[in-house]
Amino acid sequence: MSASLPLHGLRFAFGTLTVLPVRVHRWDREAARGGMLSAPLVGVVVGGCAAAAGLLLLALGTGPMLAAVASVAVPAVLTRGLHLDGLADTADGLGSGKPAEDALRVMKQSDIGPFGVLTLVLVLLAQVAALSELYGHSWTRGAFALLLSSVTARLALTLTARTGVPAARPEGLGAAVAEVVPTRWAWGVAATVAACAGAAGWYTGSVLAVPALVLGVGAAELLLRRCRARFGGVTGDVFGGVAEVAGLVSLVALTVG
Repeated sequence: MSASLPLHGLRFAFGTLTVLPVRVHRWDREAARGGMLSAPLVGVVVGGCAAAAGLLLLALGTGPMLAAVASVAVPAVLTRGLHLDGLADTADGLGSGKPAEDALRVMKQSDIGPFGVLTLVLVLLAQVAALSELYGHSWTRGAFALLLSSVTARLALTLTARTGVPAARPEGLGAAVAEVVPTRWAWGVAATVAACAGAAGWYTGSVLAVPALVLGVGAAELLLRRCRARFGGVTGDVFGGVAEVAGLVSLVALTVG
């Protein structure tokens, strides 16, 4: 194994999951494996930028609602709306009621159907509402929630790329990253992220950090199983869908209490 492979994995992760000017030099399965294992680190950067935007507006005297809108907008911009688009397409595919092949064709279309539009509206409203409440309670709590939800969303990508979860079709980004991560490695990353979340939660007083992470990953796993049963595997859209669901559920869970 090349000593530079971890660097190629990071390049793959940031180059494919963000708009940051990172050039991807390798597109092979090893680089994809490193990229999916590094996905939670992308969550730290994206979540940190989102939190910085929200805290800046709060410091300038705006209310929690406007800060929440800005915090939700930043990840959408930094990811080209890739995960939101995947969530909408997945919703259209699941809601189409058509056989797997036809549903996959619906998901590949450039337009967004009614199921996708409704899902996007509800998810974005829920994100803004949850963040507004968290910012209103504490700036620190809101910023931490953003970081945790962003990392949870990218951890869902790592778990979705584990072996035993096949691609639904032979082409596309989904096929490029499907089954690249050994299952043991994927859950090892999950355990590491959970330990870091617990430590950070203890430091910031967010006692729900680990439960929120577990709930987010669990919700993503339920969606993943539904997509596997419905489409026969995963696509790039499904990766985006599970990420958005994981991030939203963990964010909402942190508003409890």
